[in-house]
Amino acid sequence: MICFLSFSVTLSVSNSSKPNQNQGPKREFRKNAALILERKDNKILICERADCEEAWQFPQGGVDKGEEPIDALYREVEEEIGLSPKYYKVIEYREGYRYRFDRRHPKMKHFLGQEQTYFRCRFTGKNKDIDLNVTKPEFVSFCWIKPEKFNLEWVPDFKRKVYVEVFRDFFDLDIS
Repeated sequence: MICFLSFSVTLSVSNSSKPNQNQGPKREFRKNAALILERKDNKILICERADCEEAWQFPQGGVDKGEEPIDALYREVEEEIGLSPKYYKVIEYREGYRYRFDRRHPKMKHFLGQEQTYFRCRFTGKNKDIDLNVTKPEFVSFCWIKPEKFNLEWVPDFKRKVYVEVFRDFFDLDIS
């Protein structure tokens, strides 16, 4: 693996409108857009998280209220890896991937987890077009790997089932 350094399980939620007195206000799944960026040689981009050494994932981020998932994708990708939408084109997308946050996750107080739309995109730029030195860096490095080389141990336990589903659905691979 050559790295570049720069500095679901579908879960159901109760439809009950009565919040449990012990749980506080009803929480929902946060909408999220995630990027699978693929080069011509079919290698995909993975990024190493700044807050967790040797944790690798696809760039992703929340969908703001009133925002479409595709617009969130464009915004989040630019915020997280400095990549303009002019350097990639959407090939396909799939929605409905859900995971629950780990109990200790800081966003747990507001949301149960995330419901993701994954966008598989063709990269048309060059490595220099990816810039991890953004305003709020989330990643410290990135790599291009063949999908079958992805190691499930690189992602937190609570996200693993979604990654298994994503690799099955987009690449017809079993990474479990």
